[in-house]
Amino acid sequence: MGFIWFWLVAIMLVAYVVLDGFDLGVGILHIFLARSEPERQVMIRSIGPVWDGNEVWLLAGGGTLYFAFPLLYASAFSGFYLALMIVLWLLIGRATAVELRMKIDLGVWKTFFDGIFFVSSTLLAVFYGAALANVIRGVPLHPDGYFFLPLWTDWRVSPEPGILDWYTVIGGVIALVALALHGALYLVVKTEGDLQQRARVAAGRLWIALLILTVISLPASVIARPDTLDNYRSHPLAYAVPLVVVLSLLGMIYFGRKAEDRGAFLCSSMYLAVMLVGAATALYPRLLPATTGLQYDITIDRALAGPHALHVGLIWWSIGMLLALMYFVIVYRMFRGKVSLQGEGYEH
Repeated sequence: MGFIWFWLVAIMLVAYVVLDGFDLGVGILHIFLARSEPERQVMIRSIGPVWDGNEVWLLAGGGTLYFAFPLLYASAFSGFYLALMIVLWLLIGRATAVELRMKIDLGVWKTFFDGIFFVSSTLLAVFYGAALANVIRGVPLHPDGYFFLPLWTDWRVSPEPGILDWYTVIGGVIALVALALHGALYLVVKTEGDLQQRARVAAGRLWIALLILTVISLPASVIARPDTLDNYRSHPLAYAVPLVVVLSLLGMIYFGRKAEDRGAFLCSSMYLAVMLVGAATALYPRLLPATTGLQYDITIDRALAGPHALHVGLIWWSIGMLLALMYFVIVYRMFRGKVSLQGEGYEH
């Protein structure tokens, strides 16, 4: 059951990053690509019907983590308290910007919320990337299973690190570039005209940056966590993960040059998904490594809930996920196609 629940949580986090990732990417690019108020409205409307639904996967992942691995939930949510509060306020700011921007037809009002939308989306991407890098690097767990991380210390990877150091900053930058590229490719699919062309150009430039950062990320991970590749050496089949990462990067540029926009976007989705799967593969069976000693690692066996709860929970989880998938299929089908400025609200 531990193996099953580990990958169920991983799948929900992948779904969140892939789906809400393009929302964040649109927010990051919002002030750079739009040259007029109609274009800004088009960018907002491209995510308007789906952005709040996409965030359901974050809540579902957190809830499942609490249910299946209560020790991990208790430890991580206390140790990352400062970072989680920042993320919470950024999520609130982003939601406020999307919902209130069009309530008053006043230039300064719209500009204010455009700024909040950009800052919130950008910092969320950075914090998500840094959070994943913190998990890969490890945290200073104590015998009682708890830890505390300041925002930063001396920027070195050490037994007593901060949330931000040279490695987690690399993780944050990779997430920022990857999600901006994901958002650009989404805009290429959903828009037309000059805005679409600018999104296409932005995607090409961001792809180069992402390629360089991806190459840097592997040796950086090995330096920060020397046992990162142990599971790959033990199970050579796992080397399919970096192979798929390379293929997804090549697919983005291949389909982009052929103007097969949906193919490029799907390759971007694959890149995000497989990068996260690669991280989970490197960690397994650890959920949260310790920088203070292997004996303090929070592992699946140590954090797993009781067997009866897990069996009953699997039934209810399956029912809930079935309903969620039905909802997403209906919503994305209803709002398929290009975005226009016709109608009220977020209609296409």
